[in-house]
Amino acid sequence: MSRRTARTSTPAKGKPTRNGGPTRPDAGGRTPVGGLRDAQRPGTSRRTPGARSRGQPSALARTWVGRVPRAAWVCALVGFLNAACWSIVSPPFENPDEPAHFAYVQRLAQTGELPKSSRELFPPAESTVLNDLHYAQVRFHSEQGTIAGEAEQRTLESDLAKPLALSDEEGATGVSASQPPLYYALEIVPYALASGNMLGQVALMRLLSAVMGGLTALFAYLFLREALPTNRWAWAVGGLGVALAPLLAQMSGAINPDALLFAVSTALFYCLARGFRRGITPRLATATGAVLAIGVSTKLTFVGLVPGALLGVFILCAREARRSRPNAWRCLGLALGVGAIPVVLYGLVNLLSGDPLGGVFAGVLASERPGGSLFGELSYIWQFYLPPLPGMSPVFHGLSTTQVFWFNGLVGLYGWLDAPFPEWVYNVALIPAAVLAVLLAGALIRERRVLPARVGELAVYATTSLGLLLLIGADDYVHQLPGEYAEPRYVLPLIALWGAALALAARGVGRRWAPVAGVAIVCLALAHDIFSGLLVVSRYYG
Repeated sequence: MSRRTARTSTPAKGKPTRNGGPTRPDAGGRTPVGGLRDAQRPGTSRRTPGARSRGQPSALARTWVGRVPRAAWVCALVGFLNAACWSIVSPPFENPDEPAHFAYVQRLAQTGELPKSSRELFPPAESTVLNDLHYAQVRFHSEQGTIAGEAEQRTLESDLAKPLALSDEEGATGVSASQPPLYYALEIVPYALASGNMLGQVALMRLLSAVMGGLTALFAYLFLREALPTNRWAWAVGGLGVALAPLLAQMSGAINPDALLFAVSTALFYCLARGFRRGITPRLATATGAVLAIGVSTKLTFVGLVPGALLGVFILCAREARRSRPNAWRCLGLALGVGAIPVVLYGLVNLLSGDPLGGVFAGVLASERPGGSLFGELSYIWQFYLPPLPGMSPVFHGLSTTQVFWFNGLVGLYGWLDAPFPEWVYNVALIPAAVLAVLLAGALIRERRVLPARVGELAVYATTSLGLLLLIGADDYVHQLPGEYAEPRYVLPLIALWGAALALAARGVGRRWAPVAGVAIVCLALAHDIFSGLLVVSRYYG
């Protein structure tokens, strides 16, 4: 019996689709419907081994890489090339905290030990190179460009050839000292490949971060494929919008654990969206747990995403329990168990070494603001992002934090936050931002009937976003220096949702003109990226 005969001869419940076949209920028991709908494409529902066609290769035999669409790889390539270009444009060590992150890798590679101090006192080799690059004079001084004279270049090359010490007794690595070691351990590979030339090491290490930037764009595309399953062209709009984001490219073209943080955070959104669309399985539960484990081993900021991720796992397992309670418990155990592995190991290592159970985390969690209160902290965090509500004592007097900290920062503030656009650029940027907001609102209004069916999934994304924003705001509150953590790069773990906003905005003009709007959005993202790169060139080489 042919495949086509087998499909048409089997009765199924549900309303007919456009092609005349029955619809299939999703993992939550709902019958899927259009645009934002969690519809399943043919071949994406669960299958038993006996249901596989003879001519099709087994799903177990096909690798994950082989199932990724070409368009997703194109987005990944664009993201990698964009970050690689930014890694060339930015002078060595002229990205946020890059000297500290390089020192962490260097210490790990040279001694096999983690940092001991957060003092910004680097080994002789790195300190000499920073001095030759006029690092202290260039950082935070937009009028001062990087070295350009032949004499300066000869001095740098001469010092690079000297056998200076690569480590010291103090083990200081600056602000990076409190971060988990996974990203730095990965960077040991390019560090070792370019051994003997510090600038070559910086270049290769940046390229590894650029690969992570490509993975961010890849997972953004895959997230959109699951979250917006009925509009294939919209996946590319969101994926390319992420790949061309200049702030993502800057940070993914630098030596910074943010590069891996963005990739793993976007992978988390993909896993959650896949679960809500297709239902959770032991394999997906294991993958989600692995993503959580990688995230908490990459950077402390990822902790802000964990509450939303756990909520998503609990909702998915509760839905699965309606079908199979044992399988639901199995999935829950796999997700939580795999995700908790690095936390448990970290605690055991601290216990065996006589350190506090929470290690550096204990000090971070115990930090509090002298004289602070819960209400004061919540008020501060609100004003950190939004205008004060009636009854709140103003914290940022005369300053619109929404625009100055976040909107302007996302439009463009590069280098060590010392390479801004002219003020008029930020004002003009409000126009396309408003247009995108209106188009996004229009798309949501068009899909308002199906939004209630996805309220659980939307609640997970909202909780994930809120957790990250609260963590960033709380850090700023504790450090008592208003705006110290007001860096838009800290919210880039949510960049998958930005891709979804772009994809939905393209659909806000209606089905007929949506592809045209999508092309316009991608062109706008490309122009933003190009002019941002030119801004950095003029900052350091003008």
